[in-house]
Parts: sequence; C-alpha cells; structure tokens
Amino acid sequence: MNVIQVVGARPNFMKVAPLHRAIKNLPGWTSKIVHTGQHFDAKMSDVFFTQLELPTPDFFLGIGGGSHTEVTAKIMLAFEKIVESEKPDLIIVVGDVTSTLACTLVAIKMGIPLAHVEAGLRSGDRSMPEEINRILYLFVTEQSGVDHLKREGVPDEKVFFTGNVMIDSLVRYQEKAKSSSILEELGLQASDLENRREVSRLFDNNSDLENSSEISRLHETDYIVMTMHRPANVDTETGLKAILELIELSTAKTKVVFPIHPRTRSNMAKFGLEDTLTQNKNLILTEPLGYLEFIQLMTHAKAILTDSGGIQEETTYLGIPCLTFRDSTERPITVTLGTNQLLADLNPKITFAALEEILAGHHKKGQIPPLWDGHAAERIAENLFNLFAK
Repeated sequence: MNVIQVVGARPNFMKVAPLHRAIKNLPGWTSKIVHTGQHFDAKMSDVFFTQLELPTPDFFLGIGGGSHTEVTAKIMLAFEKIVESEKPDLIIVVGDVTSTLACTLVAIKMGIPLAHVEAGLRSGDRSMPEEINRILYLFVTEQSGVDHLKREGVPDEKVFFTGNVMIDSLVRYQEKAKSSSILEELGLQASDLENRREVSRLFDNNSDLENSSEISRLHETDYIVMTMHRPANVDTETGLKAILELIELSTAKTKVVFPIHPRTRSNMAKFGLEDTLTQNKNLILTEPLGYLEFIQLMTHAKAILTDSGGIQEETTYLGIPCLTFRDSTERPITVTLGTNQLLADLNPKITFAALEEILAGHHKKGQIPPLWDGHAAERIAENLFNLFAK
C-alpha cells in the first residue's frame, strides 16, 4: 500500500508526525511525505521536522508565497506530476491550509482515494481562507465535526471520530519540551546556578524555606504569550495599532512574550510601527519559535492571546487560559469544554479587562475533550488498514 502524506504549513507538521509513525507500523504499507513549501521560512518549517523526528521530505515543491489562487495553482501543477510518477494508492491531507485544498483537488481529479484528517470543522466565517479550503475518508477531531458532516449529507461510513492528531504530538513531546532553555534565554526563569545561589542566600538569612513564598518565585517570572498572524488582524494599520495598544495595556501588568509572525512583522514595518515594539521594556519580542520551545513557553504562561486555530486546542489540553481574537471558531469544543474564550473584536480595553480577570485567577479550568489522548493517529491508521483490507 503506497501512501503519500502532504504537508505545507506549520500546523500540518505536528499532525503528520504521529500519522507517519503510525502508518509506517502497518504491515505492507509505505509512506512518503510531500512538502509543498507553502511556509518557506526555515524558522516556520525546518526546525519542526527536526524536533518532531520527521524524516526529510521525499519531495519538496518549493512553492513559496503568492496570492491564494497563485499558490493553489502552483501546488496543483507540481503535485500532479508527483502523483503521476508515484501512483499512490492513497493520499492523506491534514488541516485546512491551501496545500490541503490544492492536493485534495488533484487527488479527486485523478481518482486517487483521499483521507482528510481534521475534517468537518467549520467556523461559519466564509471570509477566512481556511473555511473555503475545508470542503474520501474524513477523520474528525471533535463531535462538532461529525455533526457538521452529517448535516452536509456525508454518509456515516465515510466519517470517523478518531481524536486530535495535533494533541498526539503534544502528548509525545510535552516531557521533552521541559528540557528547553527558552525561559532562561528570554529572561523569564533563573538558571539552575542562579537558583542555587538564591537558595543559599535564603539559608544564610535563616528564612523559613519550607513555607517561604520567595522559594516559589525563584523559578519563573509571570508572563503571557501573544501570537497574531491572521489577515483580519494584522493586514491593516487599524488592526496593528489595536495590537500595540493591547500590548501597552498588558505590559503594565505583566511581561508579554510576542513571537512575531513574518506577516505581522512585515506589516508593522510597512505601516512604520516596528519601532514602537522595541520601546517597551516589558515586551519580549522573538522570532518564530521551534515546537518544543513554544510548548515550554505556553506551559508556564499565565494566559495566551492568539488568533491561531491550533493554539486554541493546545491550550485546552494544557489547561492554559486562552483569549482568541475571532468572532467564531471551527473548534467549538475549546470554548464549551476547554479553556478558550472568544473575543469578537480586537478591542484593547475589552481584551485587557478579560486578561485582568485571568491574572486575578478568575478563569474557567476546562477539561480535556474526548479522544484527545495521544492515540488519534493509531486509530486513523487502524481504520485505514481495515478500509483497504476489504
């Protein structure tokens, strides 16, 4: 059984990694990875292959940037040639990025069986490119996906509720992420040597170490994490100024770590706002981080402010309060069961009020959704094996 798996953008890598391992364990199955190059920045791609223990892609299309139409067309033309030469028995796509749409169209046009992982998620917002892309075997991460597909008339035998492969990667690498030194590098945590010196100082001062609140503060500094990349938030001067105002309000209360997306940085420079970021002493601006580094950063944060889809899921699993700058989400389980809260508009004062509540300890604790247990990829592989054994 010859399988091709497609990756193209940063969120895909965490989903394909557990799938690739699970499929390799199926008797008689081989799997090759096609990287479209939709995210062409090494910091947005290469480091993930290393940290997630993914092999070098068998094919790299090197598509790069462009309009949605241009990128879709270029991927389709390049991917078609690979399908013609490799003659796969099955193509697996994940998520909702442009690479997923383009390769899905190629598979359908060429009559190749297709499996879509993370199917059935709907935000209801047709202005989002991802919403247009989400349209064959459908593997679903949460019950809302099953419900959407049923309403859309998809036969039950095509839909499989298997859990969340992104959480598979989080479960696998959560412990390894603890070895990351990112908190020390960003000045958010004292080094082991500095901690030992401080403990020694407290001993010399005859502090009650067992009950000392000072000990609990040795290890880390309070901070929140912000990520922003969606066009609705970062493509206009108004949106960017709202982000800067929110940062100004937030840094009066706590440190803010902002791993800035290339799109966001480019637009900050375009509107002459980049210097504003460097003038705030409580703002820690970084390049995009590796997977392990970002897990460690999220795990110790007091809250996450984001417009990302995947981070809504990761914070729900980790139990970290999350404020999402969108008026809808294709991952409603993160709101109804998890730690996610939607903020319809990027209104700095409303957002800051919500953040103050979180920092004061007034936030929902959340629960881990069903089948978010680290074994989704195994269930997908088992279902595929049974389907193609018939």
